[in-house]
Amino acid sequence: MTIDYLKKADRKSTDDAGDVNATVKAILDEIEAGGDEAARRYAAKFDKYDGNVVLTRDEIEAASEKVSQTLKDDIRYAWDNVRTFAEAQKSSIRDIEVELRPGLIAGQRAIPCQAAGCYAPGGRYSHIASALMTVTTAKVAGCGHITACSPPRPEKGIAPAIVYTADLCGADNILALGGVQGIAAMAFGLFGLPKSDILVGPGNQFVAEAKRILFGRVGIDMFAGPTDSLILADETADPHIVAWDLVGQAEHGYNSPVWLATTHRPLAEKVMELVPQYISELPDLNAQNAAAAWRDMAEVMVVPDREGLAQVADMIAPEHLHVQAADTDWFLNRLQCYGSLFLGEETTVAFGDKSAGPNHVLPTSGAARYTGGLSVHKYMKLVTWQKVTREGSKAVAESTARISRLEGMEGHARTADIRLEKYFPDETFDLTAG
Repeated sequence: MTIDYLKKADRKSTDDAGDVNATVKAILDEIEAGGDEAARRYAAKFDKYDGNVVLTRDEIEAASEKVSQTLKDDIRYAWDNVRTFAEAQKSSIRDIEVELRPGLIAGQRAIPCQAAGCYAPGGRYSHIASALMTVTTAKVAGCGHITACSPPRPEKGIAPAIVYTADLCGADNILALGGVQGIAAMAFGLFGLPKSDILVGPGNQFVAEAKRILFGRVGIDMFAGPTDSLILADETADPHIVAWDLVGQAEHGYNSPVWLATTHRPLAEKVMELVPQYISELPDLNAQNAAAAWRDMAEVMVVPDREGLAQVADMIAPEHLHVQAADTDWFLNRLQCYGSLFLGEETTVAFGDKSAGPNHVLPTSGAARYTGGLSVHKYMKLVTWQKVTREGSKAVAESTARISRLEGMEGHARTADIRLEKYFPDETFDLTAG
């Protein structure tokens, strides 16, 4: 397939903050050793905050009173969508029991994690939607305890809308801690809270690295990089909508890739003309982020046909994949590698980011080749069980003994042998390997 690049990225999306790993590991080690007080010291150092860490019911209610009724209604609208979608996801998995052979019975159980830690960024932007997506899904999954955590602002605490959202969605406790110290508090069970079995939610490179280091001791949703978005378009697409959708995703940050692949060169050329103009209409900080992302990370490609569009999408495996082309059903059936798919001009990635329902915590940096995003399933363990009757054990014991001896695992073989000897003392079995 021929790809004609009208614009190619000047650099790859990488974290360039120096030795983040060493910095984060040192902080985690100090907080694990020093407990609550060490976490408080880092809150004072990085967040410039020395207030209450575990919010009281009075503090939660006081924060909620600061949220306008209009915003509360919007949050409830989004919460209803996220919760309903998560409930539908949960209904897609169930406990099973199957008799594989007479007397040999096996099964599956879906068991939620006991404790979940949900991080909602609150630095440059107040990520209400992150609290929605993480806490709601943990609650629907059935987690026994949910801790929500978000960075406090100096002398003010967590943004009131995040507090209201986390409480509405079912958080049992809300921590006013940001960054590595927040992740550490949930992982290590500080401030009298249970240790989290799984940590979820987006964050900056320090949050992401803390989750990466802790993975294994706790579960995590995924290894997250900068957010990314790809639009597939044909001659039916509106260049103004395409341009704004690219700009809207580019404002996430200087290192957030955005791509446009199209079968229609005039569309690509018009979009490239419009994007800088629309970036200039954003507030200053948003414009700076979007301009840097467009300059350094964006690519615009022209391909021969819609199969070429699909091949580009599967090659990039974007976090967000938006189809603005005819016959969206064809794309739905053909596309394979994406975090979340947006079909048609009428939707947009921002809908999914904020309030449409499917989760916005999604795989980045090409990870959509092998994994999906956050869902109720991430909080649930699919575990198996088995039992066998004495008569049913005969065939499986014979098979196990012979396979084990062929592998050189005599101890395994003897565990089968002894059952055959006990249950079938009058029978003779050939249990030699091969």
